[in-house]
Amino acid sequence: MKKLMMIMGIAAAVTLVGCSKEKAPETGATTGQHLENAATQAGHDVEHATSDAAAKIDAATNTAVTKIDAAADHAAASTEHAADKAEVATRDAAHDAAASVEKTAKNVKEDAKN
Repeated sequence: MKKLMMIMGIAAAVTLVGCSKEKAPETGATTGQHLENAATQAGHDVEHATSDAAAKIDAATNTAVTKIDAAADHAAASTEHAADKAEVATRDAAHDAAASVEKTAKNVKEDAKN
């Protein structure tokens, strides 16, 4: 955007210089030629700026995709780790419950003998 404003300023300056009633520019080019050259240069500058912007957008998109992929991988690994912990905790709880039932049954059996 800054380049476009600079180009418009240069084009305006060339127009003002070309419209003045002073002698012709030192290059020997007419005001029309100066304006045509300025317009051509502005077109090239806009094309270059557009190309740069597209490249930066592409790079930013690639960076974002890479970060999203890494976050998804991390989330998947964390979920898998949590599932493993839950499985171990479930096994431990089942073992503890079975041991408690056996102990209670043993106590009831002993109480029944006495």
